Amino acid sequence: MTAHRNAVAIVGFLAIPKTTKKYAEDPHFRKFKKQLFHSSLSKILSSLKPAMSVPEVVHFGDGHFRRVIYGLGPYIADYPEQSVLACVVYNWCAKCFAFPDDLDGLSGGLRGREIIDTLCEEFDYGMLWEEWGIISDLVPFTNDFPRADISELLSPDLLHQIIKGTFKDHLVAWVEQYLLQEHGKTHAKEILDDIDRRIAAAPSFAGLRRFPEGRGFSQWTGDDSKALMKVYLPAIEGHVPQDIVRCFRTFLEFCYIVRQDIITEDTLEKLSNALQRFHQYRQIFLDTGVRSNFSLPRQHSLNHYILLIHMFGAPNGLCSSITESKHIKAVKEPWRRSSKFNALGQMLLTNQRLDKIAVSRVDFTARKMLNSCAVSHLEDLVGNTSDENAQDSNGGGGAQNDDDGERNPLDPLVEHDEIGDERSRARNIRTLAVEMDIPDLPQLVRLFLYDQLHADDSHNSDDVPLSACPRFEGPIKIFNSAAATFFALSDPSGVGGMRREHIRAVPLWRKGPPRYDTVFINTGSKDSINGMEVGRVLCFFSFCHSGETFPCALIHWFKCINNEPDTDTGLWMLSVIHLDTIIRASHLLPIFGDGFIGDHVTFHNSLDSFAGFYVNKFVDHNSFEIAS
Repeated sequence: MTAHRNAVAIVGFLAIPKTTKKYAEDPHFRKFKKQLFHSSLSKILSSLKPAMSVPEVVHFGDGHFRRVIYGLGPYIADYPEQSVLACVVYNWCAKCFAFPDDLDGLSGGLRGREIIDTLCEEFDYGMLWEEWGIISDLVPFTNDFPRADISELLSPDLLHQIIKGTFKDHLVAWVEQYLLQEHGKTHAKEILDDIDRRIAAAPSFAGLRRFPEGRGFSQWTGDDSKALMKVYLPAIEGHVPQDIVRCFRTFLEFCYIVRQDIITEDTLEKLSNALQRFHQYRQIFLDTGVRSNFSLPRQHSLNHYILLIHMFGAPNGLCSSITESKHIKAVKEPWRRSSKFNALGQMLLTNQRLDKIAVSRVDFTARKMLNSCAVSHLEDLVGNTSDENAQDSNGGGGAQNDDDGERNPLDPLVEHDEIGDERSRARNIRTLAVEMDIPDLPQLVRLFLYDQLHADDSHNSDDVPLSACPRFEGPIKIFNSAAATFFALSDPSGVGGMRREHIRAVPLWRKGPPRYDTVFINTGSKDSINGMEVGRVLCFFSFCHSGETFPCALIHWFKCINNEPDTDTGLWMLSVIHLDTIIRASHLLPIFGDGFIGDHVTFHNSLDSFAGFYVNKFVDHNSFEIAS
């Protein structure tokens, strides 16, 4: 998630005191740094304090004046900052009194301003430090404001607690430790290399980051961790015990449930169940000696998510990544633009000017000052140029995360985009049959036409001879992609929660091998994935018959092996069969088994190299919702 339209504002730059190495670890200096942090926050927010008790009249954006009482809201921070904010000893929980050597044991109750103040009156500094994890000589900045309790205000942080914390720093690292411990250094490296090849072989999907070298990169970002979560599960299957696979599966389910835009009591029950099963299956790391305990503050924080959702509502992806993205815009980029000499003043001036430009643009847009013929014409030219650049002869040319902006809600949910040079493709069904090496394609088109023109609830093309189906020998138009628009509030989406993605079917993708995406198809079948089946698009084309245009997709069908998810991974198992119509793109990951894959397998050919696949419900949140 990123901050849009200045939803996150800079209110100040905090001082970072420095000293020599001699005093860097001095307790007095460390206390000074922490208290300076709290005092700075208190000073920055002090101008709001009078209006926290006495209402202030404010002119709102809708033109009305209202009386407002201010208050401090949720504070998003990673664990090191949380421990400083809550004035707790490191490795203690900032939300409860659980002991650091048994964080997931019986909790000592939630922290709170009143109980902490009472404890500070009753016990000395040493007792508070050892038995309660309280640093009593620090005063939280919230003590200077009414109705503010830092222990309550600390909110979930999906990025550092779940994605980078539990997944990357814990589970992925534990798998590597298990392999080293179980197989020795040499063989473990061979297995890790195979896991990397499996990750690199994940088929393409719009917006999915690829890992050409697997997960072996030196510096992880939050986006790297999020992308790896989507393809990691099948990559380790066969190399680790089932309970480790199930541990990852239940953890991923917890992540995707907590990320949903709407959370009900039923959702919270599923969340609690996923957390319980995660705790059950992670026991394998204790049994194998990889871990001696699970007293990890970031992993322990998952226990508080249900309470925090009750307090603050659905996180819906809100985490410290929104402030980190603002840090880039407000600090890093202004620093690069500065002369690097006494840069702070220059950075502040840059931020002021950027804010004024943003406000001016909103104001000019509201006054229709940016809707002139010249501006519109320029935007049309830019848009057309972008489309032409994207529509080159190989069907590629743009980022995989296609975003074509807002769409008319009356437009079809799946529309075809004409990409590529038509002269290089077939112009009628028979030549397309030769090009695709599908001799029965003319007959399939006739059956399709019968279903479109004459079929009803009592009969379809399966019930009539081919001679009864309409003939078609006219011209066709071929398209290298289709744009699917669907409702996906839990994923990055446009106005009204509508998301748009491109489904590709191109013989040359970015001047390389072909790309034929897989899709969810609404068939209503009982023996399917929630009424959907999966197919691979071989070609998009359209034709006119009796004055009506028919947009079509030539589909290579996949057969569902089971009518429920796999018990270990929670994914749907498939194997390949035959042809024929789309909700949105799907993502398949091969069932690798317990053997090593060859170096010849890449993301280009992995869908042609294996007989069985999982439907990857973890590729995005909408897929998780419709395929769970």
